[in-house]
Amino acid sequence: MQDKRCRCITLMMAVGLVVALCFAEMSFARETQRTRRSQRVKMEQVQVAGPDGNVKLTILPNAERLSFTVTVGNMVVIDPSTIVMNLDGYDLSTGVVFGNVERYEIDETYPWHGTHNTAVNQCNGAKISLQHDLSFTDYVLEVRVFNDGAAFRHVIPGDEGASRVPDEYTTFVIPAGSTLWYHDLGGHYEAAYKNNDISDVPAGQWAGPPVTFKLPGDAGYGSITEANLVDYAGMALEADGRRGLVTGLGHRQPLNYPYELRYGREEAKRLGKPSPVSGTITTPWRVVMAGRDLNTLVNSTIIPNLCPPADPKYFPDGIKTSWLKPGRAVWRYLDGGDRSFEGMKKFSRLAGQLGYEYHILEGFWSRWSDEQIKEIVEYSRQQGVRLLFWKHSNQLGTPEQREEFFTGLHRLGVAGTKIDFLDHEAKEVIDHYEALLRKAAENQMVVNFHGANKPTGRYRTWPNEVVREAVRGMESSSLRERARHETILPFARYLAGHADYTTMHFGDRRQDTTWTHQIASLAIFASPLLTVAAHPQAVLDNPAVDVIKSIPAVWDQTIVLPDSSIGELAIFARRTGRTWFLAVMCGPEAKTIQVPLSFLGQGQYNASLVCDDKENDAAVVMKNSTARRGDTLTIEMSNGGGFVGRFSKQ
Repeated sequence: MQDKRCRCITLMMAVGLVVALCFAEMSFARETQRTRRSQRVKMEQVQVAGPDGNVKLTILPNAERLSFTVTVGNMVVIDPSTIVMNLDGYDLSTGVVFGNVERYEIDETYPWHGTHNTAVNQCNGAKISLQHDLSFTDYVLEVRVFNDGAAFRHVIPGDEGASRVPDEYTTFVIPAGSTLWYHDLGGHYEAAYKNNDISDVPAGQWAGPPVTFKLPGDAGYGSITEANLVDYAGMALEADGRRGLVTGLGHRQPLNYPYELRYGREEAKRLGKPSPVSGTITTPWRVVMAGRDLNTLVNSTIIPNLCPPADPKYFPDGIKTSWLKPGRAVWRYLDGGDRSFEGMKKFSRLAGQLGYEYHILEGFWSRWSDEQIKEIVEYSRQQGVRLLFWKHSNQLGTPEQREEFFTGLHRLGVAGTKIDFLDHEAKEVIDHYEALLRKAAENQMVVNFHGANKPTGRYRTWPNEVVREAVRGMESSSLRERARHETILPFARYLAGHADYTTMHFGDRRQDTTWTHQIASLAIFASPLLTVAAHPQAVLDNPAVDVIKSIPAVWDQTIVLPDSSIGELAIFARRTGRTWFLAVMCGPEAKTIQVPLSFLGQGQYNASLVCDDKENDAAVVMKNSTARRGDTLTIEMSNGGGFVGRFSKQ
């Protein structure tokens, strides 16, 4: 009995010791947690400024929830906004332990096709090492700041072959009183723009980037988008009703009509889940373009700057590789014409008369024999014209299909392809872009994507992607307010990069715009492949044909003049060689403007002017004169009107 009592006492003492140890461990854990929390509270903010010190992105000193601001001088472009990076259900942006900050600089230039012929990539960067204190996940928040904007991304190391599921809900809070230009996702990236005070944008409103905004008091402009989208889902933005725009990856975006029409709800449902990523996760850059004026935004190359250069294996001379030729294209789809084999040969002949470099053919080419394809390729080559053939993207889903298609067309001498109907930002669709561009590059072919997502600067990496649609363009016959739409696009969609608007139409599709406005759009909607909507014979018959033929696809220099106003007036001075063009598109209300010609060089210029005919919006008035840089031009424009001036150095 006594032994039994002793054993009980011993057991009770042992239990007590275990309990005491547990309490001690819990107390130690609480103390450790308090210590770590205390360390986090004392963290100093991390600020990165652009090379000229004007633009700053600041990571605020709150370890409980990562947040940031963007400023230009004393102007706030993005109010304090939360970063939310999720991984396998963990919110990596809350409860963080800071490590070191590694700072660096980039200073380079490279040849470019777009608003100017040389891109300048100057920025200051910082790699901020962080650890999530619950999952012990180590990662880097990388920041780069330029003189015209700022960007950040997450780099989360991982073992090859191991898959994890990322998701993001980072918010961009727009300053009160700002005006926002945005389009919904009903047509994916093919939609008309609305504009509202940011406080009036309702919760749940989706917007396709770039989303451009004007700060209160005419203080400046900003635009939000992403760069270097690869091995990841694309980003759209969802309003929270509190001036915030929240990141939404492809799986979270609402189903758009084009995708549902072509692929159905079941396929959309399959893509409506977050996509796993293998190995290291490198998110696209979250970009805030910022500047005092519209000229700064339009001339920015921040988006391609954030992408890697082209692989010399495919592009030995980068964007200057011999088979990569920018140019203008004819296309029969929008303005009619004979689609027979002989009719398409005639289109190539007319393209040659215009001096245009490309001819895009729809899917009827697939009914031709190899001998016919060789014949039209050779005939077009004699006219100085290269051919692009259309293809549905769902017929190129496997490596075998891509191999057969690209090698076959290359063997027949076809220069490139127009690939249609992607219409989704799920990761597997993004992966499809990369696979298509790689196989096209292997066969030295250029690509035009239609039914597409916004560009994210990957043209620097894959310069064989000469254009993509991702815009509500001339194909949309139901768009009535074209004057307003076309004076928004240069300061919204085109900030992301090239767009296949299928520009310049002289028929009913031009809606509330004049012929002169349409000619001006050809000079303003620049892209390495500039597709003309009008029948080539209609162009040849136009009184302004000499000026039209001389408008190039890419430019050496661009200046957006100060009186430009989003949705009302786009005034661009652009230079190619020693020749300057002044192109003006007027919104729905008639305007008379004074434009100093201070952008001209020294000396005298011959001026060819294309003006609105006040009596007939389907006509132009041609004038010839001389001009010097000290002159000021008075331009009278009709509702939806325009102006084009070509100034050739004597």
